[in-house]
Amino acid sequence: MPVATYDQYCKMLDRAYKGGFAYAGINITSPSTANAAIKAFAEKKCDGILQVSTGGGEFNSGQGVKDMALGAISLAEHIHRVAERYNVLIALHTDHCHPKHVNKFLHPLIEESEKRKREGKGPLFNSHMFDGSEIPLAENIKQSSELLTRCAKLGIILEVETGVVGGEEDGHNTEGLPAEKLYTTPEEMVEVARKLRPLGRFIYAATFGNVHGVYKPGNVKLRPDILKKGQEAVAKALGAEAKHQLVFHGGSGTPIEEIHETLNYGVVKMNIDTDTQYTYTRAIVDHMLKNYDQVLKVDGEVGGKKFYDPRVYLKAAENMMTERVKQAIVDLRGENTSLLHN
Repeated sequence: MPVATYDQYCKMLDRAYKGGFAYAGINITSPSTANAAIKAFAEKKCDGILQVSTGGGEFNSGQGVKDMALGAISLAEHIHRVAERYNVLIALHTDHCHPKHVNKFLHPLIEESEKRKREGKGPLFNSHMFDGSEIPLAENIKQSSELLTRCAKLGIILEVETGVVGGEEDGHNTEGLPAEKLYTTPEEMVEVARKLRPLGRFIYAATFGNVHGVYKPGNVKLRPDILKKGQEAVAKALGAEAKHQLVFHGGSGTPIEEIHETLNYGVVKMNIDTDTQYTYTRAIVDHMLKNYDQVLKVDGEVGGKKFYDPRVYLKAAENMMTERVKQAIVDLRGENTSLLHN
């Protein structure tokens, strides 16, 4: 099935919101990682979201180019073709874009979608994230409004964020910020709804103690009640229909019961990156350690080509990543929820 249309993507998000489940938003950096994720979605009969960060796009463009927009376009075009061979819907998304990267990442991608629309095609990406959490709320909403107005004309959903996700991702480090910055306030959630709802469709990464990276259970103090209180404030101020469809960032190591609690408060997408990075790499390390004498030409020996052929260990990496994505789908209650199977 081709990449989801705007209407299909909206139905996906609405169905998750009403059904108490969420989609795994899988960060990808290459065709290999994209293939691993799509296979998982298909095997679990769950529609899914693949997302490219600024760093992921830059990596995929090659070290001789380092163009984050070009790399993202290349990955999206690969997925548009490969997704046609699977019987689930795939939505394409771009992850955290901070204000300093808007001109060289979001604007070129939106321009590419404008070009496709002129050719009678759908947009290249289904949704984009603008992360203005590091700037004052008024400026964040102003820039979000400008982007949302432009995206809405193309059938693109915008993801926004207030509050800050802690930790480090793609070289953007928020460690050392005051603890209160990690928690979105009810007032912020109301203001975002009030200002953005009239402009177009959006989803919202409200923060509740989230931290990027990997930590032992108990080291990250999440407060899902932040989402509950914020949604209640929105409903009181603007009506129940104004409550947000939310995104969960920085969830590595989160107990399953806390994940499920957030689903009750409107989370429709949970980003998965650190855990899939680890599983992909773990398979490669396992192959190298078990076949050390075959992957290296040691003491005049020639090694074994069938062991150091990258296709061999990258297949293993894809397979292990697929299994981790399948686990995420089950954890998020997404199994057997595809629009194409119901």
